[in-house]
Amino acid sequence: MKKYDPRLWIGALMVFGGVLILLENLNIISNVSGIFWGAILGLVGLFFLYLLISDRNNWWAAFPAFTLIGLAASSFLPKPLEAFEGLVFFGGIALAFIWVYATDTSRWWAIIPAGVMLTLGAISALDEISGADNDGFLFLGLGITFVLVAILPGGSGRSWAFFPGIALLIFGAFLSADVVGWMEYLWPAALILLGGYFVVKFFRKPA
Repeated sequence: MKKYDPRLWIGALMVFGGVLILLENLNIISNVSGIFWGAILGLVGLFFLYLLISDRNNWWAAFPAFTLIGLAASSFLPKPLEAFEGLVFFGGIALAFIWVYATDTSRWWAIIPAGVMLTLGAISALDEISGADNDGFLFLGLGITFVLVAILPGGSGRSWAFFPGIALLIFGAFLSADVVGWMEYLWPAALILLGGYFVVKFFRKPA
């Protein structure tokens, strides 16, 4: 059909780009290239989001949808918020995995990459804001992720995730100089979580 003629889309993009350049020359807006490419990526992401919402069987569409929308959102950030670009981008990818898990809890494996992406995004923001060594937070984030694998619904027999989760939390606390004081709280908290899990597991076990 004529409305799908590629010349229409090329012309519309040229008009959109020209308007942005004009507004920048008038000192009304800035970051024209970021807005231009962000708008394009956002529109493509919305297309995949439509596929995702219209048919739940298209769960694969969550990955391009949320990734492109996150990338578009990061390109729209103003200069005072540029430190959060990584967090927004990685957060978009994490949302894709969260969607995959939330729509079918049997896909519990999606919890792990979601936690990894959120951890990387948080570390990138902390690096930009504080400029300090935040390596310990990587292990803290991974530890929390594995604990979530163990306690969130969806399948059974995931108590094994407590052990790498608690080990990573302890190791991350040691690496983070500012949180070494947490150890007096972390040890009892870890014991409470692990012990409480086994107690609940015992009482829920059928006779």
